[in-house]
Amino acid sequence: MRRKTGIDRREFMRRGTAAGAAALAARGASGAAPAAKIKVGVIGCGSVSRKYLPHLAGCAHAELASACDIKPERAAQAAKKFKIPNHYPQIDAMLAGAPFDLLVNLTFMQEHGRLNKIALEAGKHVWSEKPLANTYAEGAALVELAKKKGVRIWGAPTVVNSPQFEFMARAINARKLGALAAAHASYGHLGPDWSAFFYEKLGGSMPDLGVYNLVTLTGLLGPARAVTAMLSVVTPMRTVGDKGEVRVEAEDNAMVLLDHGKGVISHVQCGFNYFTPFQHDDTQQDHHTISIIGREGSLHLCGYDWAPHGVDIATADSRSFTRRATGAQGYCWEQGASVICECLATGKEPRWTAEHALHVVEIMEAARESQEHGRRVALKSTFPWPVVEGV
Repeated sequence: MRRKTGIDRREFMRRGTAAGAAALAARGASGAAPAAKIKVGVIGCGSVSRKYLPHLAGCAHAELASACDIKPERAAQAAKKFKIPNHYPQIDAMLAGAPFDLLVNLTFMQEHGRLNKIALEAGKHVWSEKPLANTYAEGAALVELAKKKGVRIWGAPTVVNSPQFEFMARAINARKLGALAAAHASYGHLGPDWSAFFYEKLGGSMPDLGVYNLVTLTGLLGPARAVTAMLSVVTPMRTVGDKGEVRVEAEDNAMVLLDHGKGVISHVQCGFNYFTPFQHDDTQQDHHTISIIGREGSLHLCGYDWAPHGVDIATADSRSFTRRATGAQGYCWEQGASVICECLATGKEPRWTAEHALHVVEIMEAARESQEHGRRVALKSTFPWPVVEGV
């Protein structure tokens, strides 16, 4: 059985807002940062930063203070391009340098837990690209450390922030689909060819791709109670830009079943061996990547959940599929750190929580355990739910 939080989402958010405001007030009193502008230090100036940095540079509540990368020339280039006044070759130098409030961690996934811990220990808020940590124990320790230090930590992805997610959540919780039965999600491509970390231990298709679908399905259907999974390696050797030919150590093919309770079962498939007839960055194709099915209706997400552009829905009262929620309304997958800056500056709360990101880390760890031992694995974590307030 999963552990109960003993607190509903509204009370959780009230406490979180108070804690965040208090932390910022303390910072403001010391003269380190004004409440309206959050000083940001970005670590990891590779491919993902090419999306994050422009968004942060245009955010009214963010001030880019520092850039950091173990390849110093990348940090220097990012600093020059985005007029960031400071750049550093590693995290200790950045923490000892110009002050900032929020660390934005865009490094490769195996480093997330270690670097997030260093930043929290230094009293920084943290926005981490996915995953939040590499193991459930490591992630749980990070959440507790943040509470101890009076700061906050959050993790990507931001899929619960899209208007399409909100439409689906409201339809489900208004029982437009009747009693729920099943859900399916799929995300895959032929695999990255620019870095080995995707294929090394603690890499894999789940923390890179499946994580999006796991956040979406648990966000819509509620925390999972148990996991059953089959994982495999389809392509045992890969050729990547940074290391040449490497042996694949993490799954590149995953099938994960989730038990959400009350008879609801969902399934996520993800992998690095999926042919698609369109480019990965073509976000306007109409294929359905998420499907939710009930006794009185079904809905289907058009496009990826990180870049959705509509929801097709049919119900017993309206049996022809109609497309709804077709606008972005400002949503984009790279907005996470910018939204966090706004929330820290204004006292708002984002829809995503550290507990939700941690729950998904536990699901991925349980999937690997299920594959290893051939059994169903019970989960112990949970998170404030429903995600969309008022439903």
